[in-house]
Amino acid sequence: MNIVALVGRPNVGKSTLFNRLTQTRDAIVDPTAGVTRDRQYGHSDWNGRHFSVIDTGGYVIGSDDQFETEIRRQVSLAIDEADTILFLVDARDGLTPMDEDVADMLRRQPKPVLLVVNKVDNPAQMDALGEFYALGLGDPYPIASITGSGTGELLDALVHDFPVGDPDPEDGLPRIAIVGRPNVGKSSFINMITGEHRSVVTPIAGTTRDSVYSRYNLFGFDFNFVDTAGLRRKSKVSENLEFYSVLRSVRSIEAADVCILMLDASQGLEQQDLNIFSLVQRNNKGVVIVVNKWDLVEKDHNTHRDFEELIRSRIAPFDDVPIIFTSVINKQRIFKVLETARAVYEARSRRISTAELNDTLLPIVKEQNPPPSVKGKWVKIKYITQLPTPYPQFVFFCNLPQYVRDPYKRFVENRMRELWDFHGVPMTIYFRAK
Repeated sequence: MNIVALVGRPNVGKSTLFNRLTQTRDAIVDPTAGVTRDRQYGHSDWNGRHFSVIDTGGYVIGSDDQFETEIRRQVSLAIDEADTILFLVDARDGLTPMDEDVADMLRRQPKPVLLVVNKVDNPAQMDALGEFYALGLGDPYPIASITGSGTGELLDALVHDFPVGDPDPEDGLPRIAIVGRPNVGKSSFINMITGEHRSVVTPIAGTTRDSVYSRYNLFGFDFNFVDTAGLRRKSKVSENLEFYSVLRSVRSIEAADVCILMLDASQGLEQQDLNIFSLVQRNNKGVVIVVNKWDLVEKDHNTHRDFEELIRSRIAPFDDVPIIFTSVINKQRIFKVLETARAVYEARSRRISTAELNDTLLPIVKEQNPPPSVKGKWVKIKYITQLPTPYPQFVFFCNLPQYVRDPYKRFVENRMRELWDFHGVPMTIYFRAK
């Protein structure tokens, strides 16, 4: 598919147009300049022509700010990757020196550029379009991205030479979300495995704001990775931007198949880590725990074992979870994380035939370890089947389901995990009257 990059100085409406083109609310929109930092990818189509859209941060030339330096790098990467560039300016502010600086940069590269004058909300503002001809980028396209006015004409011109194609082949790929507290190394992990500067990385907590999607298609893996903003406790979230970042992260967990929960080994296991694990578990997602920055921990021959035992004791009763100790900066065991995430995804998608369930499990729950009697009554399990749901759910039909206690349910779940390798996958078991 063709790739379209949205470029312009800060606060001209790039993220609003991105959300309109992709028909989502993936990009955070706020009057504050500099909200968008990483490249945000989405998919759009117009009259049967499908294309990718890249939202970029506001381009500022000559600034020494650490974030703006990184944003310029992200914009440059997006321009290199794109086939067509939409250069956005603001009709309300008129032509500014920063617009001229960005236009000068765009004129020097060979790719087609469409000049888009945003925030043209009424006919009176059409008279102000003349000054933008000075940028030397051809006729401007007046739009109001917040209402959609003028976007039809813009899209007609944009996709005129795009091929008519099928929907994006990435649909249906496993979604792997990288979650955790701020500054534990989530963006560094994405950059390391993709081999490119995909996300802005700084020592400042809260650098990532949007949920950033990346496709990884190397070495036999094919995933959609989602780099999320760090999740802090509610009492620590004081500004609207972080509130929306947290909301995007929670939605990314809800939309994921597997979540890689990243911990900071130098800080240990904190309560917020357990809160995030609980959120992943409540949404019935596969989970892999990655203990990053393991190189910063002073170790002896029992450190690894003790740390792992601590984690399993704190996340019980769902402690059948893979735990991997890594150092992203030293590239230690990062591919093992990918292999484990794929294995957990396959386990979460596993379907067991009714015949196999009853042939294998029924002798265990009927003869070897039946449910204990309650009030002199015996529970007799007749039949087992798996429900057609995205994650493993099983129904045990019996005569007295009300007498099956939680310890026996945990016993059955553990036996099923051993028999069919549901490592890292939440499971739900129901006992129902036949």
